[in-house]
Amino acid sequence: MSARSIAAAVRSGERSARSVVEEHLAAIDSSEGEVHAFNLVLADGALARADDLDRRIADGEDPGPLAGVPVALKDNLCTRGIDTTCGSKILEGWCPPYDATVVERLAAVGAVAIGKTNLDEFAMGSSTENSAFGPTRNPLDTSRVPGGSSGGSAAAVAAGFAPLALGSDTGGSIRQPAALCGTVGVKPTYGRVSRYGLVAFGSSLDQIGPFATSVEDAALLLEVIGGHDPLDSTSIPEASPDLLGALGRGVEGLRIGIISELMGGPDRAASVEGIADDVRARVEQAAEALAAAGATVEHASVPSTVYGLSAYYLIAPAEASSNLARFDGVRFGLRVDADTAAGMNTATRTAGFGDEVKRRIMLGTYALSTGYYDAYYGKSQKVRTLIQRDFARAYESFDLLLSPAAPTTAFPLGDKTDDPMLMYLNDVCTIPSNLAGHPSMSVPFGSGDDGLPVGVQVLAPALAEATMFRAAAVLEGAAP
Repeated sequence: MSARSIAAAVRSGERSARSVVEEHLAAIDSSEGEVHAFNLVLADGALARADDLDRRIADGEDPGPLAGVPVALKDNLCTRGIDTTCGSKILEGWCPPYDATVVERLAAVGAVAIGKTNLDEFAMGSSTENSAFGPTRNPLDTSRVPGGSSGGSAAAVAAGFAPLALGSDTGGSIRQPAALCGTVGVKPTYGRVSRYGLVAFGSSLDQIGPFATSVEDAALLLEVIGGHDPLDSTSIPEASPDLLGALGRGVEGLRIGIISELMGGPDRAASVEGIADDVRARVEQAAEALAAAGATVEHASVPSTVYGLSAYYLIAPAEASSNLARFDGVRFGLRVDADTAAGMNTATRTAGFGDEVKRRIMLGTYALSTGYYDAYYGKSQKVRTLIQRDFARAYESFDLLLSPAAPTTAFPLGDKTDDPMLMYLNDVCTIPSNLAGHPSMSVPFGSGDDGLPVGVQVLAPALAEATMFRAAAVLEGAAP
């Protein structure tokens, strides 16, 4: 059942919230040992929450549009009194004293938090193999990765452990795992969803967004978590848009551009590398479906997107090196004692951080250091501005843009862990939207030659989520 139909059944009394939660906990018990989507399953808390909802409904109360719907939460979202690890040893035993705003908003509309999902440590990765608690496996083929860094959330939805999940997206960490697991994944406009209570990785890039099995459920979840939050200074001061109302409007009259630079191929000199032929074919098929539905579809150029990967891997590590300085053995989690404060700090960070986190802290610190700031960090910010300008030019001619969400289908576990650059290339199609601050989403559209899902990415200008969802709904209906 969809999240929307579950909520309708619970609100009407046709189903109890407890029966819904028990059904999903049974699915977790059955397959979680093989998939490892969760760092923590909140079975007792979820059942107690369900019983409370059932009592309220029996008393005539309407808990809200997600009444009784289990939701999986990425384990970098603060949950009051519940371990929040970020997939790292350094936060061992840390329980936040407050809930993230998105967690509060879910509770306010009747949702049931069913667990905290696994992730690449501090959301740094593209395969969910960097977690201190072991890798997550793709439920569609457990020899493959689920993508990352929100791989646990994508896997939880794909495996039927929860109809909905939340992830965070700094360079593609919702859309890429959504593509690899065959779910819908959305990165909203920067500032559309409050980041209060999200453990920061790259503060100018991070956004929280939904995973769902359908475009409709993703729209519902984004409506619930979106909107202004005075606790987040970057929060856009306007209400969450009506996305459900936009779904049936179709794409008649819309102008949609296929981003040439993100399609790859030997005949495209100025394009990114690594786009598989079967993925490219599905994007072209998706474009044909949109044209058949009444859109005008042409090729578009956003030239500076080919430099997005290089700029991102200076900007994001630079922000990470600053944000992760707070984990020093004093204020949070793990502490490894030593004779001096500096020694304790070094020992704690050495023991607490994994290799990929250390790599990015060193990259970021180097890029910000005296003598290198202008050459690296400063130049990457200029590239970011070029990307924003190129998107602005493209959106003068097009309402939406189209590209692959991930260069390939899900790849085998361990296939890219020894080559960081090869791993980083998995985000080559998604990073430009983060640098621009624009919304984009991955919609499942058939499968590749190996039978695994392909995700098509729909990109939109800032605050144009409603238009983006119109195209997503058409693609969902036309998907092979």
